[in-house]
Amino acid sequence: MLLSVRSYEKEYLDNSIIETKDLYRNLLELDIINKYLGGYNASLKGLNDILKTKKQVKTILDIGFGGGDSIKQLSLFADKLNLKLFFYGVDLKVDCVNYAKDNLLEFQNKELICNDYRNISDELLNKIDVIHCSLFLHHLKDDEIIDLFKFSKANNCIVLVNDLHRHCFAYYSIKFFTALFSKSYLVKNDAPLSVKRGFKKQELITLIKKAGFNEYTIKWTWAFRYRLVAYK
Repeated sequence: MLLSVRSYEKEYLDNSIIETKDLYRNLLELDIINKYLGGYNASLKGLNDILKTKKQVKTILDIGFGGGDSIKQLSLFADKLNLKLFFYGVDLKVDCVNYAKDNLLEFQNKELICNDYRNISDELLNKIDVIHCSLFLHHLKDDEIIDLFKFSKANNCIVLVNDLHRHCFAYYSIKFFTALFSKSYLVKNDAPLSVKRGFKKQELITLIKKAGFNEYTIKWTWAFRYRLVAYK
């Protein structure tokens, strides 16, 4: 399998109706996978890249936050730097919002919203410095990704993306790993499929340029992630 062309096959997670217990198991296992395979590093290193530019960052909007674990990891990272950040999270699934509320109970620096990101008020958007998407872009078609990037640019937000590098080793490794250890039918199906829906570096360059960004960086991060940072 060369994976030369990006797949648009829908993941189970893209279905509008998923049993709550199955979704919760999926979110739990995704956090475990990200912790043990270093999946959060792309977001943390991306935020660090932004901070090195001396650009002011006080508020981050996390689109498609799932279980809220990226918000948790970014918040803990900011604490180590003595950086006060506030997080807004938006996700379409009520169950994700409920799961994340419990998951982030000890974190006061957040507000979670159940909605489409395109429905966020102008008042809130005026507060946002960075729009963060972790494992969200690959759920979208190319034109939807461009629209999201354009949305970020129109609202003067820095873009921070953490998403998958489409690679054969990543595909077969995660397929083997989840078949062996996962108890979630969602993870077993979607984890390898999400790699097929991931990106090559040039594809990300094309998408960010089509959205009108000229200042950006795209760097590879273990394990088979790209971190994309585009500046307003």
